[in-house]
Amino acid sequence: MASPIPEGIYIVGVGMTPVGEHWETSLRHLALEAIQTARAEAGGLRPQLLYVANMLAPALSGQSHLGTLVADFAGLRGAEAMTVEAAGASGGAALRQAYLALRSGEAETALVVGVEKVTDKGSSEVESALATAKDADYEAVHGLTDTAQAALWMRRYLHEHGAPADALAGFSLTAHRNAVTNPHAMYRRAIELEDYRKAGMVSEPLNLYDAAPLADGAAAVLLVRGDRLPPGLPHPPTRIAGSAMSTAALALHDQVDPLWMPAAAESAGRALQQAGLQPEDVQLFELHDRFSVHAALSLEAAGFAARGRGWELAHNGTIALQGRLPVTTFGGSKARGDAGGATGLYQVAEAVVQLQGRAGENQVPGARVALVQCLGGAGGTAATHLLVQELEAA
Repeated sequence: MASPIPEGIYIVGVGMTPVGEHWETSLRHLALEAIQTARAEAGGLRPQLLYVANMLAPALSGQSHLGTLVADFAGLRGAEAMTVEAAGASGGAALRQAYLALRSGEAETALVVGVEKVTDKGSSEVESALATAKDADYEAVHGLTDTAQAALWMRRYLHEHGAPADALAGFSLTAHRNAVTNPHAMYRRAIELEDYRKAGMVSEPLNLYDAAPLADGAAAVLLVRGDRLPPGLPHPPTRIAGSAMSTAALALHDQVDPLWMPAAAESAGRALQQAGLQPEDVQLFELHDRFSVHAALSLEAAGFAARGRGWELAHNGTIALQGRLPVTTFGGSKARGDAGGATGLYQVAEAVVQLQGRAGENQVPGARVALVQCLGGAGGTAATHLLVQELEAA
């Protein structure tokens, strides 16, 4: 008897470039490298749709119209292509659009690539570009930077919940430890608690190890409808069992409770509901850790910790690779490096590698269910995907 045709949307190929200072590599070349790897894993499958996730190219590279630029350079002329921007959540937002397009039945295959190029410009230019993701009239105009905003957030979190000064250190320690064996990571060196405590202040109380480095990189995933899965795939396809996005107030001062991320909570809840799962069913969580306070708030919003207790999971071993809920399993933004609009796709690609059992020394034992969430700005946008591994290679 023939096997039943699988339902749903599947990831059949992923590709990632190392995150770093790629001064000699252009935006289009970075995207191409990730695309070629993803397509090779999918047996050379040619996508009908192309979504390019990017945040800063118009400001830092003088380049918009990335959908056509990348389609042209990647040999995909004729494909329907467009750019998706949602600040740091751009990667997750682009994946969401591809998922919806395939679910609609309008297409059978889609390629999503996130790419960012930031290191060619000076820090002041990069800060100005990042500020465009804030409320221009009430935040950016006053010179508020991402780092300063995160410091305000962190100070309030530590004060309101009575947490010690080094409460968030465990997130950095975990990320750096996991990045040691990740060939795509910027910082492949473990740190100790003493290193964290001695680190210089960036914007008090936020220190050097509380902030992720912004750098260049590209990541891609190739999606196929379940009834069109190609035969002979080298790796078992991974199903997207839940996909959701939500928004909250853009400006931090407009949020009813600055220590609660409603968009993160809503998108995580809907993704889990779609999959018929509960937080306790999740075996790894690729959360957004541009700043360490994001990690604590994300754990709380997604239902893995009580209000004000997210930081404790980084101290009691829960988020380690061998723990109950591993996070940032390849170093996260903190040690892998944050590639802006591509971040969400690095997270998804890394989760797929975990679920397919090919994470090497970073493997989470027996992982079959992963939650992936990326954030835009101060939690104003949240895109969450629930991935499940249920098929074996053909």
